[in-house]
Amino acid sequence: MKKRILDIIVIMIGSIFFSLAVNLFIIPSEFGEGGVTGVTIIFYYLYHWSPGLLSLILNSLLLIVGYKFLDKTTTVYTIIAVLFNSLFLHLTENWHIVSDDLIINAIFGGVFGGVGIGLIIRVGGTTAGSTIMAKIMHKYLDWNVSYALLLIDLVVVFASSFIIGIQGLMFTIVMLYIATKVMDFIIEGVNPKKAITIVSKEQNKIAEQVNVIMDRGVTVIYGRGYYSNSPKELLYIVISKQEVSMLKKIVRSIDKEAFITIHDVRDVFGEGFVDISK
Repeated sequence: MKKRILDIIVIMIGSIFFSLAVNLFIIPSEFGEGGVTGVTIIFYYLYHWSPGLLSLILNSLLLIVGYKFLDKTTTVYTIIAVLFNSLFLHLTENWHIVSDDLIINAIFGGVFGGVGIGLIIRVGGTTAGSTIMAKIMHKYLDWNVSYALLLIDLVVVFASSFIIGIQGLMFTIVMLYIATKVMDFIIEGVNPKKAITIVSKEQNKIAEQVNVIMDRGVTVIYGRGYYSNSPKELLYIVISKQEVSMLKKIVRSIDKEAFITIHDVRDVFGEGFVDISK
């Protein structure tokens, strides 16, 4: 129960940040946005319709159509996020700051928007809208959700260029890029981890050096090469982003022909990292 309350508070804070991004930086600078928010901003520029009210209507319709594509917790958190977003978009509608510098507004619009959406997603919610549409496209068109999200946002943003102009479009793209980076930082945390897979003929030496020099555990995965049909031992290691350079140096010093793949890891629990009970 305590966690649910904290999650709702985080969603509320995220909604405030996102609303401030829209009303303090995006609309006064005549920028665009992606997804449903971008659509509401277009109608605001054209007819001065309230973004808060229109956002509530459009997201509610999408939730009714696509709630079955979300799990129960995500659906509840998404409803809460939609209500808070609409409420704070309305409450901050007349808030203003004195800034005519479009570059500054694009930067802060991206930061505030990224923080807002990042907080909502971090606790398991969504902002409805394009997320639900992407999931529907994934189910019926077999599209990748990330690509579907990108496509929807790009369609809305480029559609807004007929209203905000090419300069506004370029600033919007910069703002969305910043928002994406900030959102990733909020979701992944200050110290994202990397999962490394190494295929080498000198796997024992590499594993030993990783243990001694980096003080990291190494997992050995047994497999075989498809073409050669020869058995292979793969090394699996999870390290911080800052340790990747050191690992590369170790591998390079032992086996210059080693095959290495590096994957982003969002959460790591267990010995040496975060206690799984937390």
